Amino acid sequence: MIKLFTRQTPLQRLPFTTDMHSHVLPALDDGSPDMETSLQLIKGLYDLGIRRIVATPHIIGDLYRNTPENINAALDSTKAALKNAGIDMEIAAAAEYMLDDHFAKLLSSGTPLLTIQDKLILTEQSYATPTNNLEHIAFDIMTDGYTPIMAHPERYNYYHQQYSYYHRLVELGFLLQVNYLSLTGYYGNAVAKAARYILKNKLASFVSTDLHHFNHLDALRKPGNLRLFEKFAGGVEVGG
Repeated sequence: MIKLFTRQTPLQRLPFTTDMHSHVLPALDDGSPDMETSLQLIKGLYDLGIRRIVATPHIIGDLYRNTPENINAALDSTKAALKNAGIDMEIAAAAEYMLDDHFAKLLSSGTPLLTIQDKLILTEQSYATPTNNLEHIAFDIMTDGYTPIMAHPERYNYYHQQYSYYHRLVELGFLLQVNYLSLTGYYGNAVAKAARYILKNKLASFVSTDLHHFNHLDALRKPGNLRLFEKFAGGVEVGG
């Protein structure tokens, strides 16, 4: 069992104290555009009981060619800004890797990947079409000593007609990460239904914010949503 989270009581807080998937580093992707926004988003998570963040900026070959160098530079700047602002948040950085040709080249070249913890890497697929040769990619990832996490599988519409795909992902070696807001219908009823299925069937290893902007933060803060998150948190096997 991976002890990444510490569970806490609901008192208008999220059920866990660690958020391992967010886009709060400034000016790297479609998340926070600048340091001021980053500080406000991070302070919002702190007020929700989060005490440790693993920021996960996108790495997408044709859109966000982030590297360990520029990600860690943004991390260092954010740490300094948090200290100056008196926000006592522990923050680290990894990445959210799109399973595209760019990722395949990184993997085949032996380039060290940014990890959530130990050898855990966060991966994602296109929302439009499933990844070709996913079985081979999973095999290659694990052959290189990494354990892949599939980000928000409930949001991939092509899985909604056949929930057995979620079981198949686990069989292939993926840990599954569900977004808190997926449970609320924020991304639509089909996504909410899929998220609840994943949690109720104990397929999820992580639940995270995937925080990008203030609309996400406002939705996370809603008392009814916080009660809903607490209700479903018991379905998370790993990190409880």
